[in-house]
Amino acid sequence: MHGFYHQNGELWCEGLPVREIAEEIPTPFYLYSYRLIKNNYLAYKEGFREINPLICYACKANPNLAILKILANLGAGADVLSRGELLRALKAEIPTSKIVFNGNGKKKEEILYGLENDILMFNVDSRQELVLLNELAGKIGVKARIALRVNPDLDPQTHPYLATAFSKSKFGIDLKSAEDGYEFAVTLPHIEIIGVHVHLGSQITKVSPYVECLEKLLGFLVRLKEKGFNLEYVNLGGGLGIVYLDETPPMPQELAKALGPFFSQVEAKLIIEPGRSIVGKAGILVTKVLYLKEGGVKNFIVVDAGMNDFIRPTLYGGYHRITPLVQNEDGEITADIVGPICEEGDFLGRDRTIPRPQPGDYLAVMDAGAYGAAMSSNYNSRPLLIEIMVVNDRSYIIRKGQSLEEMVNREIIPEVLY
Repeated sequence: MHGFYHQNGELWCEGLPVREIAEEIPTPFYLYSYRLIKNNYLAYKEGFREINPLICYACKANPNLAILKILANLGAGADVLSRGELLRALKAEIPTSKIVFNGNGKKKEEILYGLENDILMFNVDSRQELVLLNELAGKIGVKARIALRVNPDLDPQTHPYLATAFSKSKFGIDLKSAEDGYEFAVTLPHIEIIGVHVHLGSQITKVSPYVECLEKLLGFLVRLKEKGFNLEYVNLGGGLGIVYLDETPPMPQELAKALGPFFSQVEAKLIIEPGRSIVGKAGILVTKVLYLKEGGVKNFIVVDAGMNDFIRPTLYGGYHRITPLVQNEDGEITADIVGPICEEGDFLGRDRTIPRPQPGDYLAVMDAGAYGAAMSSNYNSRPLLIEIMVVNDRSYIIRKGQSLEEMVNREIIPEVLY
């Protein structure tokens, strides 16, 4: 079996009962399925076979080196947002010819790092960034390959924090200004224009926003072609959603079918940037029950994982299924499932009806492979979690847990305070 499934009342990951891992590894911890990550990537590769895009995994979803290595082995590229993510992609041996650098606030040292490693392209977010790219490329005697990130001003029908294509978004350049931007870029001696980039947002559950975007983009590309710009790449960023509760997101082949007519008209190679849909359902957060607190108004199940470990429910109101690792027959309870952080917003689920657990029992927060470990923090001076991956019937540590000493040893008390 691939991924996570229930068998004989227990939650399994590939060929292992998750309970066996929880009995050996201190909770909380993240757990990933190698097979599910691989299968999710291959679903894109097969679904888009006729278009044959460059698939650049969005590292921000989960940048663990082991996950990047799985995808590198399968031929994936990388969409990076920082020098750190670029370093991770390089360590995982993703070819630099398959790396695109995104973001609206690239620093000089980040740009230089990308130029020195000869990445495929920078997705440029502003005219001032173009000027800086040209200057830095000139200093080291190279040309910076670029695509302008355009903002099509449309509603991707996702959470407002995940939507990046509205006219008021901090990302991208409006279509009219982008035309002027290409005319300006061609005058810069150390800039090579090779593409256009658009990013709709994340957790998109319909094909229609992509189709609407391409309809706008087609006219834009026709106008650019009339001005002599024949772009080699069209980077259609934005991630397909996954099922957290009752969403019905399209499969990669459905999106490919919708994009096909556009790419039959445009002589350009497609780049896509999936992240959540590759790793989201391939990871869980395992946590232990500490206390049951039952009251007249509300019941609480207090667990050892908090909002510092997994912030999506607090930040986005994200819904995640929560299930015991081992089913019991002690009846059910409806309760808020909360962590130990000193914040009222520290919860993993509100008003959940689940089999009544006892202190010491284990719960799994499902579909936590994307934006879980990646967004964790040391809030309340809690160390970062260990991460585990199951390959077939064996488990492997893919990130060591942070010790308390490691957490504090970078801090310095100046001598003047003694």
